[in-house]
Amino acid sequence: MSRAQAESVIKNIIREIAQECANKGQAVSETLVAFMVKAVVLDPNNEFNVDRTLTKDDVQKLIRLCVTRLLDTQSPALDTVKMQVYFDMNYTSRADFLEEHRRVLEQRLQPVIREITDSRARTRDELEGLYRKVVSCVLLRSGLGSPTDIAVVREATAALQSVFPQTELGTFMSLNKRDKERQLNELTLIVTGIRLFNRECGKGGEGIDDLPAILNEAVPATTQNVQTELLGSTKLAFLYTALLEKGRKKELEIEENVQKLLSEALINTRQHEAFLNILLNDVIGCAQQVEALESQLSARMETLKMTVQSKTAVPTAQVYPQFITLAHIWTGFQDEMVLLSVLSNILASLEPFTKVHKELLTEDVLEPYLENIEVKTDDERIAETLSEESRINPKEINNDDIEVLFHQTTKNFDKLPIQYRGFCGWSLVAYDRLLLLSNPAIGVILYKNNYYAFKDKEAAYEFSNAPDSYITEVAEAAKRSPELIQLLELHTQFASITPYTQLRDQGRMIEAPITKCDSGTQTDTHFIETNIVKSYEWNEWELRRKALKLANLRTKLTHSVQTNLSNFRRDNVSQVYLPREISTQTKRENSSNVPKPSRYIAGLRGCNSTKTTMNLVDLTLDVDQT
Repeated sequence: MSRAQAESVIKNIIREIAQECANKGQAVSETLVAFMVKAVVLDPNNEFNVDRTLTKDDVQKLIRLCVTRLLDTQSPALDTVKMQVYFDMNYTSRADFLEEHRRVLEQRLQPVIREITDSRARTRDELEGLYRKVVSCVLLRSGLGSPTDIAVVREATAALQSVFPQTELGTFMSLNKRDKERQLNELTLIVTGIRLFNRECGKGGEGIDDLPAILNEAVPATTQNVQTELLGSTKLAFLYTALLEKGRKKELEIEENVQKLLSEALINTRQHEAFLNILLNDVIGCAQQVEALESQLSARMETLKMTVQSKTAVPTAQVYPQFITLAHIWTGFQDEMVLLSVLSNILASLEPFTKVHKELLTEDVLEPYLENIEVKTDDERIAETLSEESRINPKEINNDDIEVLFHQTTKNFDKLPIQYRGFCGWSLVAYDRLLLLSNPAIGVILYKNNYYAFKDKEAAYEFSNAPDSYITEVAEAAKRSPELIQLLELHTQFASITPYTQLRDQGRMIEAPITKCDSGTQTDTHFIETNIVKSYEWNEWELRRKALKLANLRTKLTHSVQTNLSNFRRDNVSQVYLPREISTQTKRENSSNVPKPSRYIAGLRGCNSTKTTMNLVDLTLDVDQT
């Protein structure tokens, strides 16, 4: 049978099962039916041989088994599968949520935008009608008020006229379709920014909700709702785990059907807990984003107020970009509102998938088994194995293919992709699908590029003795309980039975993270000198300068001047011998000294007599006296 024929047969089987369920009053999606078909085929208890073509009897048996499972209203396992399918079909990443929301919004606006871009208005009435359509388009795209509210329309029209007066419609009509759409988008942003600024100044804001205040109330309320649901789910999971552990260890007599219900209920609560943790992380992300947007909004408003400052006219180049930025910030608030609404809807829709086990495992049913039962939380179980003696001893493992990793010796230890979503693989096999949380702090076993953690070192030692056997047994357990495939993230082993879009789209929550670390290398710069290009320039501006220089040279000319017979002239050079420097030196040095003459003439000023009498006094001293 060719692949196309096989797909056609499978589609017919799925369609027939869905139709039969609908005839019996139970509407099921084709995605759920497809998952159930492949799960039934892989279940070893049903004895289907996947290596041969299904006979007519096999097809009838398959349809009967699938319909029976899908119509079982008392099965927590079916509720778990429905929960997984619902969450997968309705939950996606933050970016995908917002992208889909914008796509739907643009799709709804397309008729209005098409009327504007395709308009051929010529008369005055037609132009006025076109302008009203532009106002409606701006209001619908911005989401600030209803286009049917007269006050909102008047305010939006006034803001639009300050940016795009009706007299500019002629220029707008002359643009091509793409430019018209681009201008409509820009006008929406500017008008949105103007209305938000007017609202801040108390001069408008008709029909604009206070999104920051609404989000500041909605985010904590949603967080509280998720945490309440999470607390209730984990409390039940701890109770079911304690009962099942006692029952699997034969320390407590529990009826077989009750043990089966407890096992399915535990898987259901653990899956619910995993989904609630995802929603809680998204709500916390919303809170952080709202806080960042509030600070940006406040800063932008202050900047705008400083720019305007009650001026009658402000250059558009200064305020329009700020209005556009303001509109983008407000769009961020609107996105958070949409995201929070979607998360709240998913939270409310998950709760019905947990009702069956709560109705079946009531207090009256569990009361006979609760005597002397110690219910431990995950943290308490981990705390029991935090001592140094509880750590895995690599010397006790006699398997060369296994490596033990510890937090102190392994980089990015907390980011290791632990198999089975952090549950103990040994417990899944030894205690028949019992979900016990592992403790990576005692050591993580690396085997065939996969990381395994266990509840205690004894479980790790037993796993290391036959790892392939335990891995196979976990897969067999997942065949008997197909809801474990997504919970334990076993898609690499069961890719053929996975209907989920996560396997096709990259970046979804069930994909195992890739272990990465930062690394760097360094080499000498041009360690081979002959490879250095002297003309190389790293600076682009230097290359431009050289290019301009060469371009300028194209307009230059070289001039030369020559005199008559100058070609016969030559330079003459003469050379002389310079005189030698000669010096002599006597054998000894000698010196002589003479007295310094000194005379004084007295009586030149006449003294007291009228007759001047001059006297010469010799004051010269001998050489010996000096």
